Amino acid sequence: MTRIPVVWLCGPPGVGKTAVAWDIYRRLLRAKRAPAYVDVDQLGMCYPESAIDPARHMLKARNVGVVRTEFSAAGAQCLVVSGVVDANRGPDANAVGGGEIIVCRLRVDPAELVARLGGRRGSFAQPDSAVREAERLDQSSIADFGVDTTGLTVNEVADRVLAHIGDWPHPIVERDVPLPDEAGGDAGPAAVLWLCGPTGVGKSTVGFNAYVKVLRSGVRTAYLDVDQLAFGGASSGDHHIRARNLAGLCRNFRAAGAEAVVVVGPVATVSDTRVYEASLSATAFTWCRLHADQPELTRRILSRRDGGSWAQPGDPLRGRPIEDLLEVAANAARREHTDVGLRIDVDGLTVDQAADSILARTRWPAAR
Repeated sequence: MTRIPVVWLCGPPGVGKTAVAWDIYRRLLRAKRAPAYVDVDQLGMCYPESAIDPARHMLKARNVGVVRTEFSAAGAQCLVVSGVVDANRGPDANAVGGGEIIVCRLRVDPAELVARLGGRRGSFAQPDSAVREAERLDQSSIADFGVDTTGLTVNEVADRVLAHIGDWPHPIVERDVPLPDEAGGDAGPAAVLWLCGPTGVGKSTVGFNAYVKVLRSGVRTAYLDVDQLAFGGASSGDHHIRARNLAGLCRNFRAAGAEAVVVVGPVATVSDTRVYEASLSATAFTWCRLHADQPELTRRILSRRDGGSWAQPGDPLRGRPIEDLLEVAANAARREHTDVGLRIDVDGLTVDQAADSILARTRWPAAR
């Protein structure tokens, strides 16, 4: 089948891969180029790492191949990818699915790289490690071209990347290319813990904390935010596309040894949950719905104006006027769906306490 073209922005942590790629995706969307977008770092959260894939580069490449296939089937004409790559080999073209893959390496002077990392919230990247990664990339020849981001804004870097790739995407030539390698059948993980709830309730932060706790218990586990699998224009709200992406990634996680997956994302009805359960029919799903009263929900939504605990790609609340956010909070409280999953009240709880409550009440993953 035909593979849509890919432009992949790589570089060390802190160089601005996600911000620049997101800006390019938004520009292509406005230009009606039917783009899709994925942050590859969101596709590789599966630990402990496999001995044969210690940095999870192969897993990430296979998962890019999955979302590329599904976005292509949904009508996307190109895919923008941001994230780290193997400094010696670059992205694995076969695992991604072949076809046109343009690799752009972003770089920045070491002092500015350290300063950028110091100003980031929610980042685990260490400056010394990032500088060493930058040096390895400087010595490699994996990229088709590079852009120096030193002293430039996100918008200026995006301008330079687009100037290099020209009138992209180029017309797709119909041809048969091999499918990316992925686990076959319905061999997903044994268990999925899914956290849903209204906008701003803290699904991502609580879910990631619960994921870390499960890892510490000794269970090989993966983590996914389904919103990060949905940047595909008109397909962004389609549960069926999200479910196919989720199923493909979960099969790859299982092939990498994962027994369980923690998932966060919005579902509105029991019918929505059935779509995901049908995509992984041999997997046991545990559904939890986080609940906060309106004052607490409002406080959390207002905190997202400046990025919250983590400035996630595509956050629709970031930078919005306070009046808009107050309306979002009121709507979120009114539209909360009470028929999905086990209700977990998070009012007055820290993120750590909320995660403990979920795992204690569900006995997960011991009860998987």
